Amino acid sequence: MSAILPDLVDEGERLLALARERGATFALLGGVAVRVHAADIPQSLDREYKDLDFAVPKGGGRAAGQLLSDSGYEPQVVFNAMNGKERLLFHDTQHGRQVDVFVGSFRMCHEIPLSDRLQAGADTVPLAELLLTKLQIVELNEKDIRDTVLLLHGHDVADHDDDAVNGAHVAKLCAEDWGLWRTITANLERCATDVGAYGLPDQDQSRIRDRIKRLLEHIEQAPKGRAWKLRAKIGERKRWYDLPEEVSR
Repeated sequence: MSAILPDLVDEGERLLALARERGATFALLGGVAVRVHAADIPQSLDREYKDLDFAVPKGGGRAAGQLLSDSGYEPQVVFNAMNGKERLLFHDTQHGRQVDVFVGSFRMCHEIPLSDRLQAGADTVPLAELLLTKLQIVELNEKDIRDTVLLLHGHDVADHDDDAVNGAHVAKLCAEDWGLWRTITANLERCATDVGAYGLPDQDQSRIRDRIKRLLEHIEQAPKGRAWKLRAKIGERKRWYDLPEEVSR
């Protein structure tokens, strides 16, 4: 197989092509996935990428691990032995980069289910999940705001349409989990405020803010169940998110 490519976007596409050759469901997420979806990137929203992230369905970890090993990546053996049913780590020692593989769902500050939404041959997770994995970080950092703004710069919000950001699906997941609702709504509001930091034309800023507004409307209008309402009464007096550990080599 060819060597690991120095450009991270090119390398992500190389791995996707290898997965398709093997008939494996192997989908990008993270910043590189946002970049793959961006037909037009304003200079102020462009950035460098340091790592690759992939998602595979439940039971897909072994095939993903074999693909990455065959492609020149070194597994983090102890971590993978302990966590392989949920997450795998691999390293590109030549370029000093890490590859994360999330199995079945994305788990960091919150859990975003993925298995039933992954499509064989698709380059990335659906846009709704891609947005949620960016916004589920409680202490949102600038690169995730930038990626969120870029994603909404190029993609509309719609009902039940995965060619756009599926607002109904985002709302459904938030209606099932008060903690996720709390984090996602707060971060959408922050992104709406920070859109102006990127020097975009006024019409682009207005379009992005309108899409954020419509996402928030979807989320607020979705019916909430009894468990959600009970958790809402407790509110922020109890921590509503997980504290993921940083994993180093």
